[in-house]
Amino acid sequence: MTKSTKKLLAKQSMPLKNAQTKTTKENFTFIDLFAGIGGFRIAFESVGGECVFASEWDKLAQQTYEENFGHIPAGDITQIPAEEIPDHDILTGGFPCQPFSIAGVTKHTALGNAHGFAHPTQGTLFFDVARIIDVKRPRAFVLENVKNLLGHDKGRTFKVIRETLEDELGYHVYPVLLDARWLVPQHRERIYIIGFRDDIDFSLPPLPDLQPKFRDILEPVVDPKYTLTDHLWKYLQDYAEKHRAKGNGFQFGMTDLNGVSRTLSARYYKDGSEILIPQGEGKNPRRLTPRECARLMGFPEEFKIVVSDTRAYKQFGNSVVVPVVQHVAEGIVSCLFDETKQVRKRQKAARQLSFALS
Repeated sequence: MTKSTKKLLAKQSMPLKNAQTKTTKENFTFIDLFAGIGGFRIAFESVGGECVFASEWDKLAQQTYEENFGHIPAGDITQIPAEEIPDHDILTGGFPCQPFSIAGVTKHTALGNAHGFAHPTQGTLFFDVARIIDVKRPRAFVLENVKNLLGHDKGRTFKVIRETLEDELGYHVYPVLLDARWLVPQHRERIYIIGFRDDIDFSLPPLPDLQPKFRDILEPVVDPKYTLTDHLWKYLQDYAEKHRAKGNGFQFGMTDLNGVSRTLSARYYKDGSEILIPQGEGKNPRRLTPRECARLMGFPEEFKIVVSDTRAYKQFGNSVVVPVVQHVAEGIVSCLFDETKQVRKRQKAARQLSFALS
């Protein structure tokens, strides 16, 4: 183990599961890759999981993570050998979408490590997900990404990802597209790539419709600084009109208080144009406060916001919607530890063996 890696892992101070303990719904372990501010962690801890490793390279995201979970995540995952990551039952993470066709030098070559897992994903952060799965062989994983991953690079990116996970790593993969609008008042479509090491009978129930309303996440009293200046409000209106005249699609998002908002993005700090809040006749609209962003992403009220507004907008815009991930986590954990499904799996295997021998 390298000195730098020892230091990173030591900072986490997270207990490891006793190898002799039988894994159950109440004591399964998971790792939190590309952890951001901990959305995945909140969700998986809520269904009984224990986080045994987290990685996040952004220093200010690390600061928020430490304030809320009591330890600093390890840094750049590309610099951490898979062998030095604790064993775990479930791998989680939302990796950036990168085209494999322009991938750079392999991370293992850069680290001076010989490794047999070599293919077009080298040089991307998905490669680091794949190399960890290859070495640690978790029972399951869930990877989150934007909906556009499906069509990225004319579909080649997702094709390589799926082939890597299924054909090269031997996992059973179930991609699911979910829109958070049923649980929080925000239209936010994300793909969740769920995989199991064993051939398990899996299907994720649809999200329940909680009929969320945008007004329910709003604070009753808001600092005037969140109201758009006359200059910015005029700029957005003029910009929208210019694009309308050209037949383009740009429009600022004046949100229906009884409906759902557009997708909160990491660029929200720039002008807030995708989610504006009406404040009545004769008054400029305002943008969300950081606490309202936290609520829009399903974070609990006790979640600590310890960075500037600009950084908070970026952090929540890059995060996952916690209750959606919780729904996914419940489905995965239920499947892994449901004895009935395990029996079905064994029966299916027995039938296949019988057929092969006949």
